[in-house]
Amino acid sequence: MGKIMKSGKVVLVLSGRYAGRKAVVVKNHDEGSSDKGYGHALVAGIDRYPRKVTHTMGKKKVAFRSKIKPFVKIINYNHLMPTRYSVDIAFDKQAVNKDAFRDQALRRKARREVKAKFEERYKSGKNKWFFQKLRF
Repeated sequence: MGKIMKSGKVVLVLSGRYAGRKAVVVKNHDEGSSDKGYGHALVAGIDRYPRKVTHTMGKKKVAFRSKIKPFVKIINYNHLMPTRYSVDIAFDKQAVNKDAFRDQALRRKARREVKAKFEERYKSGKNKWFFQKLRF
């Protein structure tokens, strides 16, 4: 069977604090690693989605409503559901990697990097489905 969890694949987080949120696979570990013996992935996702914007709103209000709160996390494959969508956002591999979880400052830096990339993509108008709240 082919590999499903590839870099750039949009997944849904099924359990935990971020259940029901959309995320993008940054790096996949199908066979596990030395510290985690199970298949897992480093994902970057959206904790708080941007709010609805209409054409009557001013620039200040639009800028405020377009903000995104991201998360970066290592999640077991059992708690991820792959979708048919993929997003081609190139994250900085120096900032967003497994080593970012060693230190709080590195994790904050990784989150800032993800936030910048997500907001840039949202403002460009591409991948609209990814930036909308999951309705279920």
